[in-house]
Amino acid sequence: MPTNTARNPNAISLPVRRHTEGKVTMLSRRERERYRRQILLFGEEGQEKLKEAEIFIAGAGGLGSPISIYLAVAGVGNLTVVDSDTVDQTNLNRQILHYDRDIGKKKSASAGEKLREINPDVTIRAIDAFIDETNAGDLVGDADGIVDAMDNFPTRYLLNRIALGKGIPFFHGAIRGLYGQATTIIPGKTPCLACIFPKAPPKEVFPVVGVTPGLIGMVQATEVLKFLLGSGDLLVNRLFIWDGMLGQASEIRVERDPCCEACGTGRTRKKMRRER
Repeated sequence: MPTNTARNPNAISLPVRRHTEGKVTMLSRRERERYRRQILLFGEEGQEKLKEAEIFIAGAGGLGSPISIYLAVAGVGNLTVVDSDTVDQTNLNRQILHYDRDIGKKKSASAGEKLREINPDVTIRAIDAFIDETNAGDLVGDADGIVDAMDNFPTRYLLNRIALGKGIPFFHGAIRGLYGQATTIIPGKTPCLACIFPKAPPKEVFPVVGVTPGLIGMVQATEVLKFLLGSGDLLVNRLFIWDGMLGQASEIRVERDPCCEACGTGRTRKKMRRER
């Protein structure tokens, strides 16, 4: 099957930070062999871009498992995975980073162990922390992008604001049962999460089967790779919708809200109200 990874001149992108401080990132012989089949797709230069990159993954559960696994095996050189939970037996139908022997272990420790085994050539920072207003910015640090693998909207909205403040992309994904959604948010160029979802859905213990976060997580991981490589069309200004009951994918066009309290004029009004 022919492939085309050429840069789309109309694609929306941001410059990717380089973490090597002027040094040229070279692939080792081992890495060239390991990634040989994907180097056929985007060349050694593309693989070097992945090796230089740093991605922050919020969550090591149903979405975070496939996202981190596929970014690790693709050779994204620096992955930070943050989760404060402990592995529970009810997690094991979908959270494929964790095994029966891990019940009672911190998810961060379990995830870090597996990801380092999967690819010892990437750097894994697995952090046991609850993401909140006091630490979110420091946890994200100088990452090139934030991947939303959370199961609640308050933390998603917080990470959305962090991405806006740092000017880095936010790769959103969410699931419920056999339904899922994903979109890529580019600060200043696309709707932010609060534009798309101005109100959080009611909090609930929702049904989930592992195939759904598996599929949506791989969509998110694909978006991260395309962004880092500067190729393909990102899911910008589009909300990808998966209906597993029908086996159908569709998309909804989404637009920026000029009055959004996170990225629009509403943000200025909200700040002024706080300062009064």
